[in-house]
Amino acid sequence: MRTKFVYLLLALSLMLFSCNSNSEKKSASGIEKIIFDTDMGPDYDDVGAIAVLHALADLGECEILATLSSDSHQSIAPTIELFNRYYGKENIPIGVPDNIEANFTAHNNWNDSLLVRFAPDLKSKTDYPKASDIYRKVLASQPDKSVTIVTVGFTTNLANLLKTGSDDYSSLSGAELVQQKVKKWVAMAGHFPEGSEFNIRIDAASSSYAFEHWPTPILLSGFEIGWPILTGAKVSQTDSVDSPVSWAYKYNLATYENKPVKNRMSWDQTAVLTAIRDPERYFYVCGPGKIIVSSSGYNSWDANTNKEHYFLVHKYPYQNIADSLENLMIHIPK
Repeated sequence: MRTKFVYLLLALSLMLFSCNSNSEKKSASGIEKIIFDTDMGPDYDDVGAIAVLHALADLGECEILATLSSDSHQSIAPTIELFNRYYGKENIPIGVPDNIEANFTAHNNWNDSLLVRFAPDLKSKTDYPKASDIYRKVLASQPDKSVTIVTVGFTTNLANLLKTGSDDYSSLSGAELVQQKVKKWVAMAGHFPEGSEFNIRIDAASSSYAFEHWPTPILLSGFEIGWPILTGAKVSQTDSVDSPVSWAYKYNLATYENKPVKNRMSWDQTAVLTAIRDPERYFYVCGPGKIIVSSSGYNSWDANTNKEHYFLVHKYPYQNIADSLENLMIHIPK
């Protein structure tokens, strides 16, 4: 019996080693340079994600280079601008998709309600540049292998970026520019080891193309990661009349489902957190391997091919991560 127990421990140790030893480590340079790409509308965990992003920027852990919409609905980009303005960073570039693949928001229209309450001047704003132009302009201006891209929505913009050619910003193609300037891509996407997940499925063609052709390491926070991590109650109860984050959670917790709920799943926040901080501080990181996306948007994991793709696996009780996220979500801007 003792011998069997020793072998069991050895097998467990080897499994955990495979989920940690080859992960993408955080840069020793300190401040992460972040491009944030979000659908900011069909769900409202995007609100928590942009709150975490700005909180970490205020803490000096990252620099936000751009905030892009992957959804063409007219309320999405203005909502992103509203949050950038609230956090005192109204000059961050904002872009919208080159082509319309997704054009919708939540059934309770929380984006419009938020804009009417906090930024009515933005409600009808439409003159945002193309996301691919913002990507190329920003990336071309940065040091090599210095930028982390975080997507918490559709992959439309990244597929478009990869397909771009040379322009006034750079003589490189989109794929070459990404390879030269991007350190890693962190995505809230997929369901592991296999499944059908919203962010991949909605624009399946772009997802299949982007994951197949992306030339840098990818870290994936799958559906199964954010599902049991529940946040929102704490930030919704701050009663700050000036906070669009507090208001958005309070409104959505009451109206998004068929009945009021106390908290919401935290899919998007996990991607932002592990893009800026060492992911192994919060999760196991499994890989390398390769995510495969079918034409229908169904994804599976190929553990036998090293494409430098990795995915998160739970390590700690869910409330531990929820507490870390919520403490960032209630951050008051400088």
